[in-house]
Amino acid sequence: MRGPRTAFVDLAHRVWDSAGVAVSITDATRRSRRFAAFGEGSLICFPWAALYGEAGIRIGRGTLIGPFVSLSAGMVPGQALVSDDVVSIGDRCVIGRGSTIVGHWSIVIEDDVYTGPNVYLTDQNHSRAEPDLPIGRQAALEAPVRVGAGSWLGTGVVVLPGVSIGRHVAVGAGSIVTRDLPDNSVAVGSPARVVGERDPRSPAGAGPAAEPQG
Repeated sequence: MRGPRTAFVDLAHRVWDSAGVAVSITDATRRSRRFAAFGEGSLICFPWAALYGEAGIRIGRGTLIGPFVSLSAGMVPGQALVSDDVVSIGDRCVIGRGSTIVGHWSIVIEDDVYTGPNVYLTDQNHSRAEPDLPIGRQAALEAPVRVGAGSWLGTGVVVLPGVSIGRHVAVGAGSIVTRDLPDNSVAVGSPARVVGERDPRSPAGAGPAAEPQG
């Protein structure tokens, strides 16, 4: 039997379903002006999980950032930033649902990079030098991160500080990238290691090892 509560729930569902696109950030919305750059045709889907430090974030053209993504420059809202280019996301990228990109010094994601859901990239970690001090209170270690153009990061990939991923690299789902990966490589595991090479000359770009899924 339908009642006032059922009608309210149905209305809430319709509003939620329609809000995704209607409330998203585009280059035509006022919120996009907070960013250092926000390219034409780009979209940050609603709802986002955390979004601050926009003055240090640059987004290229035609890039899609999925819902429930955390995207930030700096550790807390209002923090003074080292530049207006702390996080740079290129043209035609797709950042998967629930992913997190937290930049403090420099994270560069080049053009045409795609990620699966729940990918995590950061350029900061904590020292373990002082054995009697909680790790979370020790000095932060920062090192730039780069993801080369045309690369694919599978679901749940973690990219740690100081890592440079080459162009057209495929990283398998659940991998933790702790060291540089060369162009056209296929990498999997924790820590991620190169298990094959993509052949950019072939129609599908597949090399001797099958590309990881996810």
